[in-house]
Amino acid sequence: MKQYRAHLLVCAGTGCVSNGSFKIKETLEKELIKQGLADEIHVDTTGCNGFCERGPIVVVQPEGIFYQRIKEQDIPHLIEEHFLKGKPVKELMYIPPDEEKVIPTMNEIEFFKHQRLVVLKNRGRIDPEVIDEYIAFGGYEALAKALTEITPENIIKEIKDSGLRGRGGGGFPTGLKWELCHNQKKNPKYIICNADEGDPGAFMDRSILESDPHAILEGMIIGAYAIGANEGYIYVRDEYPLAVKRIYLAISQAEEYGLLGEDILGSGFNFVIKVIRGAGAFVCGEETALIASVEGRVGEPRQRPPFPIQKGLWRKPTNINNVETWANVPNIVNRGAEWFASLGTENSKGTKIFSLVGKINNTGLVEVPMGIPLGDIIFNIGGGIPDNKKFKAVQTGGPSGGCLPIELLNLPVDYQRLAEAGSIMGSGGMVVMDEDTCMVDVAKYFLTFLLGESCGKCFTCRKGIQRMLEIVTDITEGRGSMKKLELLEELAQVVKDTTQCGLGQTAANPVLSTLRYFRHEYIEHIEDKKCNAGVCRQLFISPCQNTCPANTNAPAYIAYISAGRFEDAMLEILNTNPFPSVCGRVCDHPCQLKCRRNQIDDSVAIRSLKRFVGDYFAQNGKFPKMDVPDKKLQYK
Repeated sequence: MKQYRAHLLVCAGTGCVSNGSFKIKETLEKELIKQGLADEIHVDTTGCNGFCERGPIVVVQPEGIFYQRIKEQDIPHLIEEHFLKGKPVKELMYIPPDEEKVIPTMNEIEFFKHQRLVVLKNRGRIDPEVIDEYIAFGGYEALAKALTEITPENIIKEIKDSGLRGRGGGGFPTGLKWELCHNQKKNPKYIICNADEGDPGAFMDRSILESDPHAILEGMIIGAYAIGANEGYIYVRDEYPLAVKRIYLAISQAEEYGLLGEDILGSGFNFVIKVIRGAGAFVCGEETALIASVEGRVGEPRQRPPFPIQKGLWRKPTNINNVETWANVPNIVNRGAEWFASLGTENSKGTKIFSLVGKINNTGLVEVPMGIPLGDIIFNIGGGIPDNKKFKAVQTGGPSGGCLPIELLNLPVDYQRLAEAGSIMGSGGMVVMDEDTCMVDVAKYFLTFLLGESCGKCFTCRKGIQRMLEIVTDITEGRGSMKKLELLEELAQVVKDTTQCGLGQTAANPVLSTLRYFRHEYIEHIEDKKCNAGVCRQLFISPCQNTCPANTNAPAYIAYISAGRFEDAMLEILNTNPFPSVCGRVCDHPCQLKCRRNQIDDSVAIRSLKRFVGDYFAQNGKFPKMDVPDKKLQYK
């Protein structure tokens, strides 16, 4: 193998590809040829690095120099400075939010430093389209070990002892599921990889499929051997073109190497994998709906029992696990159940991958041990909230999850504790919200999503979600009442208790969790006709007026000042505030913090304008006369 003095590893996950990483790779190769360095420095692609916020990413090995947000025009300067002059280019390195210190290497960056990689161990170091690179890092060793040294029963025992639970949301013990399927007398048996990832903002499974497809194949082959299946399916949504391309390529490579097909590694075990491309229906993430879709029927859930392990695909025993669950299997077989069980908590072993999105500085894919506090993920890894705004809530578990407030930042992230808090683990979506988020509007957003994704089979799901959405919409538009709020809570509980599948049973979670922790926001919308976050547009004129404690119409008096109508401006202020000069000096001006002008340049100086009007009339000794009512006003 040819030796190079440096390797330039270009991230080729969907996030970086959409920002032009393939063009970056091509330009790097051309520039190296131009500078006469092509024989010394090699350019290659890797899977997703996880730090999607900073793409396109190029990592220089062996030093681990981390270059981010690379543009084509940066490349000549980068090659000349780093590889001809020996001076790494600081302006292309990572600088943490609100800091000036440059962090040159990947391992020093907080986003990476606090993670524990198990499933993502090959992140950013192998080309997912080259099977030899996966093998070079220990790939398919677990399969060889399983087929030559371990019986199916002992593999199942190892998975049970590891404590691995399904990473798709339900958290059912994986080893127990395998054992139940293994013990079924009917044949043939099937296994399925559920890669139908439909949560808004979630991209864990997509990233694994794109970045390490052979890990999924290896896990599935081991699982099939343990269960006694000879045919498997990967159900992936067609909205993931790069993932679909790479999983097809990985299957053909594995077949070429004798790792799939007839007599795998000379063991006498036969196994094939087929890819089914779904149309993207959220409900097809539910296992019985997924099976119906694979069979060519409408993706509707059915009543359980019988469970898929008893009567699944083609009415035969079928074991379904999601992408992350299958990718954990080779690690357990290689390193042992005791090692895996040493990670995480008593009831939630191992690590979990989360897609960290929303109002957070470091957007991306993270893998952490189970039991880590929510706050550590959001602030240590995620880098906190942008623009020095306050954290309000984090939503876990996708559309069917719950919203957790600031008081629960110390909550350990595991299946049991999240459920107790009114949320779920889900597949791993984690949406962070700041002070500008209206929690009633959040509930409305997820209800809108779920209404469109419900299959409509269950009356309580079909009509219950629709009615909940109508009530929440009324509240956000100023037509709410406390009676409607009581009805909303009662209806949410009915939907939760009477629907058939996981979608319906958890559809009420966004409502129930926001009512549990943010009921005061619902009451403010109903009784005060006010949305403090300034999101529900029917309840306010402008963000600045909405946040003003005196509810002063700032846009009106600013317009009057602009037109030179100072008396009208003063009268407008005096309608709600008798002390404009004082307020113009001491107010902490929350109105300016909400001013939308700051999205372009600087906020309008609202406080200073108010002070100007007050001082103008104080200096001239002429204050406008206000109409005084004949009768005393009575305030209730």
